[in-house]
Amino acid sequence: MNFFHSITPFVEVTIIAVMLNYLLSFFWNTKSMDLVLGFFAFLFILAASSWLNLPVLHKIMVLIGNVLVIAVIIIFQPELRVALSKLSLKSRRYREVTEFDKFLDQLANSVYRMSEKRIGALIALENEDSLEEYAQKAVLLNAEFSPELLETIFATNTPLHDGAVILRDKTILAAAVILPLAEDSTQLAKSMGTRHRAGLGLSHMTDSLVIVVSEETGKVSIAREGIMTRGVKIDRFKGIIRSLFNPPPRMNLQTKFNLMEWLKT
Repeated sequence: MNFFHSITPFVEVTIIAVMLNYLLSFFWNTKSMDLVLGFFAFLFILAASSWLNLPVLHKIMVLIGNVLVIAVIIIFQPELRVALSKLSLKSRRYREVTEFDKFLDQLANSVYRMSEKRIGALIALENEDSLEEYAQKAVLLNAEFSPELLETIFATNTPLHDGAVILRDKTILAAAVILPLAEDSTQLAKSMGTRHRAGLGLSHMTDSLVIVVSEETGKVSIAREGIMTRGVKIDRFKGIIRSLFNPPPRMNLQTKFNLMEWLKT
């Protein structure tokens, strides 16, 4: 028993080190890393205020901390979902890779290839609100999604590169789509042009998610519910889209059968 108590500190330090290593490896090189650094800075100031006996500053930091916990959970919900999903006890080779995951990887890789090449792009992902009225005024494709087709559409030497592409599930519904421009563009920087205004405008009028690749800077932005988020990294990009569009897992026949039997009893 005494031996167990003697090694308890080492066990605790090991567990804490593993947790910190996981969090830092997940957030490293993403926009969320700024949050992690800010969190450590906050803890340092909180500890310093207690150690230096600064009661007013300590009280303020405690009150701010209570609010920040809720704010972080709300703002970074997509990243938290992805992080928790990676805690599965099953080995990766046994995880089911859905068709949606394959589509998301292809879409993300295609978007960030265009970002590296600074190819301007405007992609609207249809949600519950139909974008049919915009598609009917553009070039209808109804083509199965592929990264090659998407990148070809936005190539500057093609006739369809001006305007937006509408994605419905895993289908490229239309290209060269003209979207409504946002009337209030105060949240857009001077470097943002018509593509960003169009993406913001559509997000004001529908529940769609709009991806914008800047031709000048190569930065990827996401517009949703009238809010434009700039400089989205690929990990956050996948997390946001997965949290909005990933369908719930289907019940297999055996599960349905067992459920029906249970309801009959």
